[in-house]
Amino acid sequence: MLSLSAKKRDVLGKKVKSLRYEDLIPVVVYGPGEPTAHYSVKLNEFIKVWKKAGETAVISLETDTNGTKNALIQDVALNTITGTPIHADFYAVKKGMTVSVNIPLRFEGDAPAVKTYGGILVKVMHNVEVEAEPDKLPQEIVADVSRLVELSDRVTVKDLVLGEGVKAVTSPDEVIALVSAVVETEEKTEEEALDLSKIEVEKKGKKPSEEEEGTEPAKK
Repeated sequence: MLSLSAKKRDVLGKKVKSLRYEDLIPVVVYGPGEPTAHYSVKLNEFIKVWKKAGETAVISLETDTNGTKNALIQDVALNTITGTPIHADFYAVKKGMTVSVNIPLRFEGDAPAVKTYGGILVKVMHNVEVEAEPDKLPQEIVADVSRLVELSDRVTVKDLVLGEGVKAVTSPDEVIALVSAVVETEEKTEEEALDLSKIEVEKKGKKPSEEEEGTEPAKK
């Protein structure tokens, strides 16, 4: 299990900006039966753990005041310009409890309908919400698109292999992927449009203006 050290902080509110000058980021820890606590962690260490664990793997958060806690990384705020983490929440979990988490999908295989009908693979969903004990949460779920043989075929949530002890919260009938047919549109060239215009004039002659329509010829 990945681990991360956290130190208690008394700096709160807008003053947390001062932590970032020390390459630290403020974090908050909370959970069922867990009083909200404020800590700071080293930015570089956090980034390394976050990249490996994501928001679906339980990590060991070693605090200097309340011992070690198993937790999930949640709600990471990023700097809008640099993309660097500036704040994070940790959700403390205990053995036996279940949590609901959005798990990313990894699309696998080739959809035969794409080649057969010249269609386009459409990925409708990119993550699925599941419920499980923290240590059973998968880091990703495979969506096999090779079952898309006909244009009418669909990959839905109920087609996914979630793993033992993992239950989908997202509706089982939700569509994850499909193959869409390419609709061809006829476009007339400028030359064709001109030719049709000439034919219309020859058949109908000059078209009266709105002011000319409905008026009688002037009497001499």
